[in-house]
Amino acid sequence: MRFDALTLFPEFFEAARLGVTGRSFRDLGHEVHTHSYRPFSGNAFGHVDDSPFGGGPGMILRPEVLRDTLASVPRTGQGRIIHFSPVAPPLTHAKVLELAGLDQVILVCTRYEGLDQRAVERCVDEELSVGEVVLSGGELPALVLIDAVCRWLPGVLGNGASAQEDSFATGLLDHPHFTRPTRFEGLEVPAVLQGGDHGAIRLWRLREAMARTRRLRPDLWAVFLRERLAALERPVQWCAWQVEHPEDWERPKPKGWKGWRPE
Repeated sequence: MRFDALTLFPEFFEAARLGVTGRSFRDLGHEVHTHSYRPFSGNAFGHVDDSPFGGGPGMILRPEVLRDTLASVPRTGQGRIIHFSPVAPPLTHAKVLELAGLDQVILVCTRYEGLDQRAVERCVDEELSVGEVVLSGGELPALVLIDAVCRWLPGVLGNGASAQEDSFATGLLDHPHFTRPTRFEGLEVPAVLQGGDHGAIRLWRLREAMARTRRLRPDLWAVFLRERLAALERPVQWCAWQVEHPEDWERPKPKGWKGWRPE
């Protein structure tokens, strides 16, 4: 995987060389490169933006600057050009998996009022955001995308199962996690996690993940029930039924139960 970031502030991307993502670039042959707009400004001052037609605050990256900067970026295999904008759909787990299958991702980071719309239409394949929030520039969203995608590249995580169990990978939020000490400020680690019954631990974690998703992200929970649950094993379906009916949490499965399907 090759990442190319187009930016006014290349130093932002030194952060990508730390931690898990740093290992992917340092040891596993993946690459991250930065490209400044300023050499393509067309003027002695390195000014790459201009005021908007129609008036208003802020400055806009000129379209020819992006075009010429992109032309200087080496291309390899199957790639995509992504611009970050608060008006765009948010980055999702499904999108991260899609991008992880590419050979190259080119990240267009703009500042101030963003990018001339003609450049969006002519030069960009896709626009993304990191949610309903306005940031000073696209560098932080680009780092978020790099980090998220790198986790799904082979060999990046020490334990390959870690990504598979993360929030959203199964359609559910992750379950709660605990470590030592056993007791902290009057709160104890759940007893089931202190025992050696791995089947009971898996069941507890599944229930907690479902309950957390239902409570915190009812939108995700509705999609899980509608699109994923019917294809899963019956014990998983029973856990979902219990989460939907917490008053019957400890109720045994009905005699002759053959699986629950959402309406």
